[in-house]
Amino acid sequence: MTQGFVPPPYPYDRLDKFKPLANKFEGGLVDLSIGTPCDAPTPEIIAALSTSNSERGYPPSIGSDALRKAAQDWMQRKFEISVPTSQIAACIGSKEFVATTAQYMKLRTPDRDVVLFPAVSYPTYEMGAILAGCRPVAVPMTPTGGLDLSKISDADIKRALMIWSNSPNNPTGALDDLAALAAWGRKNVVPVFSDECYVEFTWARQPESILQYGLDGVVALHSLSKRSNLAGLRVGFYAGDEELVNYLKEVRKHVGMIVPGPAQSAAVVALNDDAHVAAQRDVYRHRLEKMASVLTKWSGFDIQLPSGGFYLWFDANDGWAFAERLAREGGALVSPGDFYGSGGANNVRVAVVQPDDKIELVAERLGRNK
Repeated sequence: MTQGFVPPPYPYDRLDKFKPLANKFEGGLVDLSIGTPCDAPTPEIIAALSTSNSERGYPPSIGSDALRKAAQDWMQRKFEISVPTSQIAACIGSKEFVATTAQYMKLRTPDRDVVLFPAVSYPTYEMGAILAGCRPVAVPMTPTGGLDLSKISDADIKRALMIWSNSPNNPTGALDDLAALAAWGRKNVVPVFSDECYVEFTWARQPESILQYGLDGVVALHSLSKRSNLAGLRVGFYAGDEELVNYLKEVRKHVGMIVPGPAQSAAVVALNDDAHVAAQRDVYRHRLEKMASVLTKWSGFDIQLPSGGFYLWFDANDGWAFAERLAREGGALVSPGDFYGSGGANNVRVAVVQPDDKIELVAERLGRNK
């Protein structure tokens, strides 16, 4: 019998061997490997979960009118853009959209089979292409960490089904040139999908969406997981090009991709409240500065703050060796850079998502190991 697809090991499962090293410390392991928010959502968001009375029926797959209007209003406030609610739809968090969209796009354009994505990036862009039976093509990065569009071959452009951008980038925090990317996509008739789930945590410039450069040929993807500490609710939305959004809305209805009603109601409250996001920005900025200082003093590496996101990303010569040493001496778990592509093999990603007392605990441990 011919062997079919065999899923590779899930990247973060490969860190399990370091957990016993970290668990030996009093206070236990401090997990800085996965970008799982730990801070509490607002009481108003939690209240909305239990009072919507929307758990009894099937909510709209495209998102309730209230959710799409809240997303529209948020984009208007944040980016000063006007997107019709008919060109906005809900998704079950951003990851499932990243993982499934290539297969739907392949059905739409069967004579194309290449999915372009950043060479150093979240692994699901590549996996989504593989699951769709497409050819994943990693696009080299510019010196500033964006997509180097000049390095895409003519042959791959002709076969390109879609191109992914992630700005701010996970893991690097780099910001892409979204204006140039939108123009490139239109010139080459390649749909551009811009994953902007970390946009609220942009440090080096004003938060930016690809939709600011026009809706034609582009789709922006947003998530409430990071901005509102709602990763467990699985709520996101996508918006942009009329034809692309309508096509995906219709396909996803047939698949039953539906955000639960109570989660949609909570998302409306979250999107309509900017104050809690501003407070969370301050929290992450403080943690980034604290952890960068601690790790620089302990390791001797020059660890700079990112342009966006809540990850530290730096060259540690050998990502796995650094991760093992930090587990042994600081009781903390971090991600070796090869999780995000072969170009990151020397790097490390540190997610500053643990509470301040846990960050201080790692600092104390490392202070004793200087």
